[in-house]
Amino acid sequence: MTDELVAVLDQEARPTDAEGKWPERCIKILAESGLLGLTMPADAGGGGAGMRKFAEVTEKIAEHCASTAMIYLMHVCGAQVIAASSSPRRNYLVKQIASGKAVATLAFSEKGSRSHFWAPVSRALRNSRGVVLNCDKSFVTSAGHADYYVVSSGSLDGKTVMDSTLYLIEKNTPGIEWSAAWDGVGLRGNASSAMLIRKCHLDESARLTNEGEGFNSMMEVVLPWFQVGSSAVSIGIAEAAFASSVAHTGSARFEHLNETLASSIPGIRVRLARMRLTLDSARAYLDHTLTRIEKGSADTMLFILGSKAIAAETALTVTDEAMRACGGAAFSRDLSIERNFRDARAASIMAPTTDGLYDFIGKALAGLPLF
Repeated sequence: MTDELVAVLDQEARPTDAEGKWPERCIKILAESGLLGLTMPADAGGGGAGMRKFAEVTEKIAEHCASTAMIYLMHVCGAQVIAASSSPRRNYLVKQIASGKAVATLAFSEKGSRSHFWAPVSRALRNSRGVVLNCDKSFVTSAGHADYYVVSSGSLDGKTVMDSTLYLIEKNTPGIEWSAAWDGVGLRGNASSAMLIRKCHLDESARLTNEGEGFNSMMEVVLPWFQVGSSAVSIGIAEAAFASSVAHTGSARFEHLNETLASSIPGIRVRLARMRLTLDSARAYLDHTLTRIEKGSADTMLFILGSKAIAAETALTVTDEAMRACGGAAFSRDLSIERNFRDARAASIMAPTTDGLYDFIGKALAGLPLF
């Protein structure tokens, strides 16, 4: 990442959080730097990067502005679905993303199936040109700001919630309504609002997967990229909290003792040690997961599931330790730690939730089907 990008992220992070605004300036400089096209195919003008580079970049963005990092994560996930699609418009769409001219996102979760993002309760209907969609989508990142929305719906004539199809809906397509502005506890710049799709007519070129193969795309394309990216966001948030803690406790002083907080209080040093060890463990797990992905190991999915769970819990632990280590300075928002603390809450309840991931992992270990 360039120094200019880091400077913009740092400048925008506080007002993005305070005002709950979508970080337009940050996304603009991500586009100008080529990072929106980082993982797009090189032959389309993209960077051709894999998951390891993606994780590295996403973590660095999250260290400075977690809202921007989550927008970036969802953009890359949506872009990967488009790049892997069978749509006749695929090449044009990929080039738009690779050149930084389009921001993508996912619209999977529905009011009726909540955190079970893989199970849309909506059902596509046929029309003379293609399909009509009627969906109540929840927590759509970059709602109203993204250019491309990768939308799931129950497939035509589907028998179960696993029979789904993915479609592309562009920003100005008729039939889209946005709910009230996002006002979350953390990640306040995400514009993560509901997307109401009513009588939205799409032709065949909007279909991103074969009919009924949306679930496969969610599991084989979206889930690995999302899990790795979410892990990187959590680690980046935790790294920011750790760095702030080290800086504050190493500089704030007890003047009457002529010592810093860290030199005077053993308990603070213990907290710093726990934070560092917990962070290093999560980073090692993510690195091991990326290695399994690169090698195509048979147990890769187990590590993909575990990576987000480990990193999400790490972010909770580290930001809590940071708040305790820095005390009033953190609680009063003098430092970035209070924002890190709030931003870290999202990953554990964001689908797939940590509890859900533990259940999936337990099923896999017990030899039970995941679905």
